[in-house]
Amino acid sequence: MLPRRLHSPLAKNRETRVGDLPRVIYNSQSTMSDQKDHYNVLGIDRGASPEAIRNAHRKLARKFHPDLNKDEGAAKQFNEIQAAYDVLSDVEKRSRYDRYGHAGTDGQAPGQGGPGPWQNVSSDDFESIFGESFSGRSRRGGGFSGFGGFGDGMGGERPAGPTKGRDLEHALEVGFAAAAFGGSETIRIAGPDGTPTSIDVRVPAGIQTGSTLRVRDKGLPGSGGGPNGDLLLQIKVGLHPWFTREGLNLSLMVPITVAEAILGGEVMVPLMKGTATLKIPPGVRSGSKLRLKGKGVVDSKDRAGDLYAVLEIVAPKADDLSEDDRKALASIANNLPNPRSLVSWAGEIPDA
Repeated sequence: MLPRRLHSPLAKNRETRVGDLPRVIYNSQSTMSDQKDHYNVLGIDRGASPEAIRNAHRKLARKFHPDLNKDEGAAKQFNEIQAAYDVLSDVEKRSRYDRYGHAGTDGQAPGQGGPGPWQNVSSDDFESIFGESFSGRSRRGGGFSGFGGFGDGMGGERPAGPTKGRDLEHALEVGFAAAAFGGSETIRIAGPDGTPTSIDVRVPAGIQTGSTLRVRDKGLPGSGGGPNGDLLLQIKVGLHPWFTREGLNLSLMVPITVAEAILGGEVMVPLMKGTATLKIPPGVRSGSKLRLKGKGVVDSKDRAGDLYAVLEIVAPKADDLSEDDRKALASIANNLPNPRSLVSWAGEIPDA
């Protein structure tokens, strides 16, 4: 007698292979209970990259964590987010889920035994999502139990008092003049919920590249009534078309004529504000530096740097000289000292 065929709602999804036992193939959109599709929970498509999965998890985990979101239903959504990330962030689990649906990952709803949520999330992930307050709890062994509730009354340990939120870092390029004189800059950064926000930042006079500017209370929110973290701006000062800067000192290239180099004189040079008279002594050479004391950058504590004028002797083109000028130069050429007589290799050159 032939065996009786079993009729089941799953029979139409059953697939039999030669030499293998029957295997049930589930569409991952269907579930054994009321569990939601993991991809839909994270708001990503089925071909999403690991980075896309991680970014979606970061955003949603912070948005719906019960310690931060007191809306009804937030805890349930948070559980679903953690369960989805636990599966989709694991290559093997994700492969089984794509083939068998929830049955391929033991068919367990969040919080119903088995490994709990967050098992694939590192402490760095905790800090990037929730700040130092939550990651600190994980290191102390509290929280992360039950539905992952961070000391939610289900066995987790709450910290004794308020905890300050995590500081955020942001690069800020400041214009040369704004860095020298101070002023304000408006920056746009992503807020804790990912929404762009504008912040007006006061830039102190004399700020330098490599400085860190702290903006109070603009970091991640604190927990347990603790204060917000701060925004740390890593400063880079922009370039200037004329000046270069080192600390509070400024340098400026100053071209001079051959006559000014030989006889000396006075030339006008620009400052960050206004001008100054630079006295050139007779007989200077290219590359010589003349200092104008106190004419550099003045910082917020009234400390002033200096301005260094770097001289560059510019010889005229022959076509720019008249015949009389060329004759005059030729007449004194033989009377000028030979500048090559003092260099180290002078002895290697035979006398003309």
